[in-house]
Amino acid sequence: MRRLALVLLLAAIAAPAARADGDPASDYLITQPAFLPFDAHVDKTSAGELSGLLSAAKKGGFEVRVAVISSKVDLGAVPVLYRKPKTYARFLGQELFYWYKHELLVVMPNGYGVYRHGLAPAADQRAVDALPPPGSTSGTVLVRAASRAVRALARQNGVTLPAVSASGGSSSNDDRIVIAAAAAGAALLAAGFIYLRRPR
Repeated sequence: MRRLALVLLLAAIAAPAARADGDPASDYLITQPAFLPFDAHVDKTSAGELSGLLSAAKKGGFEVRVAVISSKVDLGAVPVLYRKPKTYARFLGQELFYWYKHELLVVMPNGYGVYRHGLAPAADQRAVDALPPPGSTSGTVLVRAASRAVRALARQNGVTLPAVSASGGSSSNDDRIVIAAAAAGAALLAAGFIYLRRPR
């Protein structure tokens, strides 16, 4: 019985290790909408905007997950696929097949790759191919390019995305919050003025 328990424990430890030996994005995108480069210094504003766009796209009925690849390091055990965004998109989509079957976008310095549920959608690939390639290994540049590509894919699929703030929320929501706060402040000032003017 103890031997069986030991075997099961070793198997449990070995399973995550086996996954970690592959490409990191295939692990991360099982539960997260975006994989960003490990050490490419992505600024918080750009990361927040991408996160907000992905959330808005999902709410609009177009779910997409993004892998932003800056260097061979980001590909783990498959560095040979660096600068091959279309090939890696297909590879990554197959890795994620049992967990995620919607649109998948890969962004690399030299261009974009798209994959979806066993297919490489030709119209969607053309939509991102029409964009200029990022042309940089900078994480911030790549993430901004990813945001543009997400917007292009959403338009291609009939979804218009709102302007998104750095915090990841749409600017229309932010505006409503500001207006509501201003209205509340005005109401408080008016109430205070009436209180001060009432007869003693």
